[in-house]
Amino acid sequence: MKKRTLAILLAAWMLLTLAGCGGKADPEPAPEPEENTGLVPPPPEPEPKPEPYVPAGTNPLTGLPMEPEYEPLRPIAVTINNLKAAQPQLGISQADIIYEVPVEGGITRMLALYQTVEGIGTLGSVRSARPYFVELALGHDAVYVHAGGSQEAYSNLSNWRVDHMDGVRGGDDAQIFWRDPDRKRNNGYEHSLVTSGEKILEYLSKGKIRLEHSESWNSLQAFTENGTPESGETAEHIKVRFSGYKTGTFDYDAGTGKYLVGQYGEEHVDGGNGNQVSATNVLVLKTSTVVLDNVGRLRVRTTGEGEGLFFCGGKTVPIRWSRKDRDSAFVYTLEGGQTLALGQGSSYVCIISPKTGSVEYE
Repeated sequence: MKKRTLAILLAAWMLLTLAGCGGKADPEPAPEPEENTGLVPPPPEPEPKPEPYVPAGTNPLTGLPMEPEYEPLRPIAVTINNLKAAQPQLGISQADIIYEVPVEGGITRMLALYQTVEGIGTLGSVRSARPYFVELALGHDAVYVHAGGSQEAYSNLSNWRVDHMDGVRGGDDAQIFWRDPDRKRNNGYEHSLVTSGEKILEYLSKGKIRLEHSESWNSLQAFTENGTPESGETAEHIKVRFSGYKTGTFDYDAGTGKYLVGQYGEEHVDGGNGNQVSATNVLVLKTSTVVLDNVGRLRVRTTGEGEGLFFCGGKTVPIRWSRKDRDSAFVYTLEGGQTLALGQGSSYVCIISPKTGSVEYE
C-alpha cells in the first residue's frame, strides 16, 4: 500500500515538473554588435549663396555699375566753397568727380559732380560762379548749381542758355537753398548757404529743366577695372600746390586702392558723414591763367590742350589733355597718343597754372 502511494506521488511530481518546464519560452539570442567601419557620414551640403546684385547700368562719370534709370541723366554740378573758414564741406565725399580750380586771391573752389543726387544729403556751402566753372559744367552737359557769380559768369549763363539754379538771383529755384544755423553761428553768414539732393530733385520734378542727355551725347571717357599705369613711376604721396594759400595732398591707401585727400594740414573730411574725401584717379592738368581785375579774378583756360599727370594705384604717368570747346568733355591721352582709360571709381581733377602752382610726388 505504501509503495503504491509513493508511486502515485512520484508520478504527480514528475507531471508538475514537466508542466513547469514546458511553459517557459526559449530565450532570444542577443543582437550582434554593428560593425564599426570608421566612416563619418558627410555633412549636409550648404545652400548656395546668391550672387551679389550688380546693377545693369553704368555711371558715365565713374565707370561703376549703377541703376539703369540714372545712366542717361544729366549730372548735377555744384560750386563748393573751399576757404579754410568754410570747412568742413558737406556732401563733398559723395561726388563722382571733383574739380579744384584757383579763384581770386590764391584760394580755390571746387566743382562737385554727381551723376545722381538721389540719397545725397546736405551740400555746401555753395558759392558763386566763375566763367570756367560754367565751362566745366557744360563739358558734362550738367545742371549747374551756384550762389551768385561774377558779372562775366552771369553773362555766360544767359548767353549760353545754361540750365542752372542760383541761390542769389534765382527765381523759384532759389527755394532749394537755405542758411544752415549751425554754420551761420560757427563759420559765418558767408559760408552758411546750403542745398540738398532732395531739394534739387524736388525742383527738377517741376519739369522746367531737361533731365536727360540728348541721344547724341557722348562723354568719351573710357574706364578699366584697374587703371594703374603699368610703366608708371611710384607716386604714393602727392602734393599739389595751387598757390601760397592752398596745397592739397593725396596719400595712396593700398587697402582701398584710393588716394586719401588732405588739405590745410589735416585730413579732408566731409562734415556731413565724417568720411575722408578720396579718389581712385587723381589728375593734375596744367593750363594758363590771367588776372582780370584789381579784385584778382582769373581767366582760366579750360579748352585747347595742355600737359598733365595721371595718378592711379600708387603710380603716375604724364598725359596730355585736350578739349575742343566749352560744350565738349576733356579727352586724356598718353604720350604715345593712346586714349587714357581711368580706373573705375571717382576722380579728383586739380587744375593749376605752372606759374603759381606745382606738383610733387614720391
